[in-house]
Amino acid sequence: MVVQNTSTQKSLQVGVGILAAAAAIALLYYGRVFLITVIIASMIAFLLDPLVVFFVKLRMPRGLASFLVCSIALVVLYLAGLGLYLQSQQIAADLPAYGTRISEMVDSVAGRMERFENGIYRTLVPRRFQPQTDTVPPVPIDTPLRGKKKKAEPPPPVQPPAVQEVHIQQEPTPLFAYAYTYLAEYYSVLLMASFVPFLVYFLLSWRDHIRARYLLLFEGDNRAAAAATWKGLGDMVRAYVIGNFMLGILLSVASALLFASVKLPYWLIIAPVSGFLSLVPYIGLPLALIPPVVAALPASKEPAMYLFLTVSVAMLHLLALNLLYPKFVGARVHLNPLVVTVALMFWGMLWGALGLLLAIPLTAALKSLCDHVPPLQPYGRLLGD
Repeated sequence: MVVQNTSTQKSLQVGVGILAAAAAIALLYYGRVFLITVIIASMIAFLLDPLVVFFVKLRMPRGLASFLVCSIALVVLYLAGLGLYLQSQQIAADLPAYGTRISEMVDSVAGRMERFENGIYRTLVPRRFQPQTDTVPPVPIDTPLRGKKKKAEPPPPVQPPAVQEVHIQQEPTPLFAYAYTYLAEYYSVLLMASFVPFLVYFLLSWRDHIRARYLLLFEGDNRAAAAATWKGLGDMVRAYVIGNFMLGILLSVASALLFASVKLPYWLIIAPVSGFLSLVPYIGLPLALIPPVVAALPASKEPAMYLFLTVSVAMLHLLALNLLYPKFVGARVHLNPLVVTVALMFWGMLWGALGLLLAIPLTAALKSLCDHVPPLQPYGRLLGD
């Protein structure tokens, strides 16, 4: 009877665990807009927190320091957006040149493929089975044959009278309806994005207050474990966010120097885009190659240009992953490659492109949580390298 009760309890626990996991996945999927907003705001707060600490050391109140840092961040974001807008206008003016160059490349590739297929056909198919072209020129249809009279042409058919079409002019759709139709799909995203600055400010200004209230939820040894978990999780996320940001800045500067040396068009905007795309796991190298190669299409037809761009971007990518990434980020994020791959698949399936970007920090945060909670430490070792 005792064995039966024990097996029943284990089955019940497994069933409850499965239901809890399914409920958590459903919550992550249907609440993805809200959760992504909170996570992005938290990551931005971790990125800006060192500046707040710097101003606090200058005897500035934390609330004022947080407001000043958020204002500086918004100004920098505005200037970056203004520069992106100006560059995008120049790119839009050059779109016909891009279209002409892409059409030439497509025609060239199509011609080469056709010649290649014809060569293979002539090589594999014997000559006697190949269709022979007729050397006798065809007789024009309008040329009358000798000895025969030209038949009388039939009279043209009688055309029915044209029916005048009546166009019913529809009332113009109001501008509000156009705007509503366009923004309805992105309403929730825009609404959540508008909360990001406020979330960042409150996370920065109320950090100490939130930590103190969080620790009051525990007592005794559990409070010490909760404090260690808070510190470990904060250090890991801060190291990951700041490390990737600094690494992206270094790659952007190096890419800008290389692209400017060959006079690549729009190198001021292409370099940071390529540098930060290079940090995307697994697919960073092809993503980083796309912006410079596309920018070089109307400017150069020499293969040496594209070879230089490919080699330079690949060298920067390999240098960042093998030498710089372990020093900037790897010391805090200890995940084995299998866990990273599964995490990218899981979060990418739930949250799309943003899930791919957030997969590693979320999984690393989960591992850090497991490492500092004694009952969950076996799971932390399972996720580790």
